[in-house]
Order: sequence, then C-alpha cells, then structure tokens
Amino acid sequence: MSEGASGIHCRLDELLTERGMTLTRLSEIVGVSIVNLSILKNDRAKAIRYSTLQAICEALQCDVGELLTYSPAG
Repeated sequence: MSEGASGIHCRLDELLTERGMTLTRLSEIVGVSIVNLSILKNDRAKAIRYSTLQAICEALQCDVGELLTYSPAG
C-alpha cells in the first residue's frame, strides 16, 4: 500500500474490487473522468472536491473513512 507524500491513501481500487465495479462504471455514475479517478486511485491527487467525494461514497456505499485513510509520515 502506497501513500502520497501527505500520508493520505485512497482505497478506491480496493473498494471497487470489493463491490465488483470497474473504474469505467464508477466514472459513468459519478460524472468524473476515468483519468481523474485514476489519479485519485493511484494516490497522485493533490485535492478532491467535496461533491466528488460525496458522489464516490454514494456510488460505492461507503464512508469517507473507508475511502481515505491517513498514516502519519515518518
């Protein structure tokens, strides 16, 4: 598991697998490009809009804490 420099890790890939959903399907549901979801999934995102976070959580039926985890650097 890799975390970005911020210590934030996005579990999008794991949640998609658990729910049997593809990144393409999630993109269709939430209205966010596959490229932007891929950036998020690979821990390269620098920011995320609350509306995007809400849409992803609704689509995956999860809480923010299930999608994003934090591990302090060091």
